[in-house]
Amino acid sequence: MKAILTFIFIIFIGTTAMAQEETKVPTQPKKVTLDIKIEKTTIQESKVARLYLFKNSRVKKELAFRTKRNKSKMA
Repeated sequence: MKAILTFIFIIFIGTTAMAQEETKVPTQPKKVTLDIKIEKTTIQESKVARLYLFKNSRVKKELAFRTKRNKSKMA
């Protein structure tokens, strides 16, 4: 067991040491042109919002669920 852990530790240290080496990659700058057309449109819609008595009641009910394993047991 000790030999296996030692082997894994040596491989871990070796890979991190190899990752520390910095290699330069040549880069080529390219020009980027943006052709964006913005169109403004105004939409006149009247939406109806429904108001419920209890806000997020369904979400709170689902988050507060209990299972049989949540109950404490007497020893």
